[in-house]
Amino acid sequence: MSRLLKLALLIYGIVTFVFGAPLLLAPGRFLDFFGWAPVDPLLSRLLGAALLGMTWSALRAWREAERERTMLLVEAYAVFNLLGAVGFLRHLLGGAWYPFMVWFVFGLLAFFAVVWLVLAIKK
Repeated sequence: MSRLLKLALLIYGIVTFVFGAPLLLAPGRFLDFFGWAPVDPLLSRLLGAALLGMTWSALRAWREAERERTMLLVEAYAVFNLLGAVGFLRHLLGGAWYPFMVWFVFGLLAFFAVVWLVLAIKK
């Protein structure tokens, strides 16, 4: 497996853990800390659990030696991040004011969408 893919998986695992654990354990406090409007705590916890599941899969893929065994995850990450970025962009371009954290999450989603798409295409 390439060093770039291993590095991307490790960084993605860390990022999904940093956002997933607080969303699962204390979503109201975590979102309030960033000035994000309160959201349904059940959905926030579900997102946190999904992100922690992605952490686990990224770390499992990071331990793999063969690139082919990780490609399904890379494609799934690309789809998740691309659709998330498009969904966020739809709101951000809608004219309403959003706090910096929303723009930051959009940037992360867009950045990782590009990374995963490049890694999926690259042989």
